[in-house]
Parts: sequence; structure tokens; C-alpha cells
Amino acid sequence: MSEDTIAPAIAFFDVDNTLLRGASLYHLGVGAWRRRLVTGRDLLSFAWKQARFLYVGENRMHLASIRERALEVVVGYSRDELVALSTEIFDARLLRRLWPETVAVARAHLKAGREVWLVSATAQEVADVIAERLGLTGALGTRLEAVDGIFTGRLTEGVCHGVSKAVAANAQAERSGVDLAVCWAYSDSHNDIPLLDLVGNPVVVNPDATLRRYAAARHWPVMILKRGSITAATRASKKR
Repeated sequence: MSEDTIAPAIAFFDVDNTLLRGASLYHLGVGAWRRRLVTGRDLLSFAWKQARFLYVGENRMHLASIRERALEVVVGYSRDELVALSTEIFDARLLRRLWPETVAVARAHLKAGREVWLVSATAQEVADVIAERLGLTGALGTRLEAVDGIFTGRLTEGVCHGVSKAVAANAQAERSGVDLAVCWAYSDSHNDIPLLDLVGNPVVVNPDATLRRYAAARHWPVMILKRGSITAATRASKKR
């Protein structure tokens, strides 16, 4: 990638299994359990679905059940409390689970003068924290309904997933005055094919089987990441 500033463009990044190994909602669940917002049984359910997500890929039914439980957990809590929990979880758990390769690519896009937006099914407040901590432009996530700053357990729209991600990315490109033909998108899941198809430069990251076939037929670039790179990056950071 050239380091020279080019025409305005956006790089859109999925979060789970693209920037981060695993599901961000699982780690949020761990934080909620430590604060006694969920039970040990809930945590075991989160853990099982996290393991399946890592080895099988995104499953709409399992992720939907996790999101439903997450919505129940936040009822009665404020945006500030969710942001505080998300910040705590990012520093304690997510930071050491980031894929160094895709984080480096995101930062290279920023250095080249492009906007970098996360597009994720996770809650907007959680996605905002991840984007802020990584120094990215912003995030497009699932918006939770709040009345007087307190969450109701409902969504203001649908989950930012599948086609909804493409809709959100298209709207952001219009706001930024950017041509999608010169934009990038990065994802691991076939559910994000609408987002990948939307841009001129789709890249797949550790793709699931369906996305791997789809990408191969279209000769899209593929990034294959190994868990060892996270371990090496963590060791290097400890030595600094």
C-alpha cells in the first residue's frame, strides 16, 4: 500500500475474527459476570458459543441468542456504564486478542489519509470504544434504545449485520463524500458478502468456507492469520 495520500476513501473493518480473534460480546459477557450482571451459567453459554465461533465461524442463531442475552443484561443501565465496562474490557481482554496484521493494515490506511470505520454487530457503545482506543475514524454498530440515557433492552433499528452492514457503510460513504469504488472492506464471514460486494477493494480475512469459495471465484485477496502472531505481538509489547 502506498504511503502517499490519495483520493478520499474509506476502509471498513468487521471486528469479530477480523480485527479481533473471537467474539467481542463474549468478552463483554466476562466483564458483566465479574460485575455480577450475569450468572455463571450465562458465562458458560457465552464461552461455548465463543469456542464454536472460533472453530466453526459465525452462526446467526448462536450470535442472535448471545445478543438477546446481552440486551437483557444492559436493561436499566446507562450509556456511561456500558462505555466504562467496554473500556475496562478492551484494556483487560481485547487488547491482547487483536490481530496485529489487520490492525497494521488499518493504521496503514489511516497513514495514507483514508478514513477507517469499524462495521460491527456489536453495540454502538462497544464499537465506539474499540475504534477510539485504536485511533480509528469511527464505528458503525448496533444501536440500543435508551430512554433518558438508560437502556430499555430494545434496539432502535435492527442488528448491524449482513445487508444492514452494507446499508450502514453506504450511508457513511455518502456522508463522507466518498466513492465506494475506491473503498476497502475486510471481513471473515460470508454474512458480510453484501459489504464486501459494495466496495471496489474487498479483502477476506481467515474466511469461513462459504466466503472462501465466494472470494476464490472472484479472485479477491485473502489474508490468513495465525494465532502465533498474537502471541508474538503480546510478548514484544511486554518487553518494551
